[in-house]
Formats: sequence, C-alpha cells, structure tokens
Amino acid sequence: MKQERNIRETALGLVSTRSFPAIVGTADMMLKSAGVTLVGYEKTGSGLCTAIVRGGVADVRLAVEEGAKTAEQFGHLVSKVVIPRPMPNLEVIFPIGAQLEDLAQQQGHSRLSNLAIGLLETRGFPAMVGAADAMLKAADVQLAAYETIGGGLCTAIIRGSVANVAVAVEAGMYEAEKIGALNAVMVIPRPLEDLERTLPLASYWIEEPQKEEALPILLPKAVKQVEKQVVKLPELERLTIPVDE
Repeated sequence: MKQERNIRETALGLVSTRSFPAIVGTADMMLKSAGVTLVGYEKTGSGLCTAIVRGGVADVRLAVEEGAKTAEQFGHLVSKVVIPRPMPNLEVIFPIGAQLEDLAQQQGHSRLSNLAIGLLETRGFPAMVGAADAMLKAADVQLAAYETIGGGLCTAIIRGSVANVAVAVEAGMYEAEKIGALNAVMVIPRPLEDLERTLPLASYWIEEPQKEEALPILLPKAVKQVEKQVVKLPELERLTIPVDE
C-alpha cells in the first residue's frame, strides 16, 4: 500500500531542446537542482531532443524550471511540461517507466569516473569528424562516442580532465567552423552518475580489456628415435690384383 502511494505521488518532467549538447546540459542542471532521476532521452528527429526526469512532484517542478532556464540560455528551448501522478497506461506506452530506469542502471561506466564531458555539435557529419580529430590532437582527451539526432546534427562526445576538455572543445570549434557549421557546444565538469548512464558510449569503453595471453613458445617436436636395423651386406669376392714383375 505504501509503495502504491509513493508511485501516485511521483511526477514526470520533460524538457525539449533543439540540440543534443543543450539537452545534456539541461539534464545535468535538472539532476543537480533537485532530487530527481534521469530516465533518459527521447530523440524525435529534426534535431529535437527531450530529457525525461522522474521524482516527487515538488522536485520535478523545480528541476524542470531550472533545466528550462539552462536551455533558454543556449537559445535551444522548445517546450517543457510537468505531469503529476502519471497514469499507469501512460508509462506502459511511452518509454518513461521504471523498466527504462532499470535498463539504464545495468550499464557500467566505471571507467568514466571523475572525467569531464565535452560535447560538440555540428551540422553535417564531415564537420563533426574533423572537429573530433582536432580535439584529439589538441589535448589529452578521448573520443567516447558520437550522437546523431536528425536534421544533419551530429555530436562528438569526448572525455578527459576539465582543463583538457576545455582546450579540446575550443580547438574543435574552430575546425568545425572551417569545415561546415557549428551548432552547439557544452562542457560538463563533474557529471553525476545518473547522467553517465544515459549517455551514448562506444563499445570499447564498456568492454573489459582482454588479458594478454602469452604467446605460445615454439619448441621442436620430440622425434621418436627408431632403432636402426643392421642390414647384412653381401660378401664381396676378393679381387686378385695383378702385380707386374
């Protein structure tokens, strides 16, 4: 009974933006401003993304307001809504229920702890690849993944120390503007674990490195010695050698 009452007292909060870096920054602000859980993102095409949070009604209202302010600062806010006490049918149909939360929590991101996040979004894939290359060459960062959200918008996601990520993003901005069009950038110094679980991640970051196996040592095969049989030679007749007198 207590569990049912807690479920009824929860709310859903949704904030939509026109950029993936903007929605990640918005989600980060929502998590840090109130006690909410980030359920995930919904990408609906044409560059539109929605961050979905869950929690108590008061916390969700506060989180949505603060997240919307962040999106407005970047000029990418599209819409926002708070849904108190969502009906069970709503959660079954839309990907906003507890099932998605459980799925997100199963992914491990231990290798990413204490690493800042840098996001650089371009309009066009070549500009994003060129910017990613420039970022990797400019500072000690690693390319974790990339994201496409429609409308030609592509985002490179890098990880590293705060200083290195800042330097890399600046270098990537210049390169992106030379190749194509820069749409948005975002640097998140101290991402929360809840945000980590919802970000795309290249498979090589997730998979544990395989242990190096020792190379086989090439040894000569033991050759079985076969006992040699003595072959009897035929007797040779003595030859008489004539001697000159």
